[in-house]
Amino acid sequence: MAEEHTGSCNCGAVRFHTRGRLREVIACHCSQCRKQTGLYYAATNVLDADLGIQGADAITWYRSSPQACRGFCKTCGSALFWKMDGLDYTSIMAGAFDPPTGLAFGYHIFCADKGDFYEINDSLPRFAQSNA
Repeated sequence: MAEEHTGSCNCGAVRFHTRGRLREVIACHCSQCRKQTGLYYAATNVLDADLGIQGADAITWYRSSPQACRGFCKTCGSALFWKMDGLDYTSIMAGAFDPPTGLAFGYHIFCADKGDFYEINDSLPRFAQSNA
């Protein structure tokens, strides 16, 4: 039986369901993620074909760069999704999933851009920019 996970925004206006194994959580410390969340994005991803969304009309998509959008609940403001143009998967904020998730951190990206008010104190791999 395939893995299945559910999650939502803070107010419940947006709910989602995933099928299949989720990628490890990546911590993105870029300035955009930092400004949107106050710290860093912690996100996994799932193939678009394995993602179902209820309440999609409550999602606002913000074009944060020429090649990607960020989706958040227009009712409560919860950051939920990150989507790069042309890719067949969507990143989902790890904290939006209902437990148990079975998720674990894998590595940190855009560490050169991290905030000056915190340290990365684990032994996970770190990349100055993206790992791609």
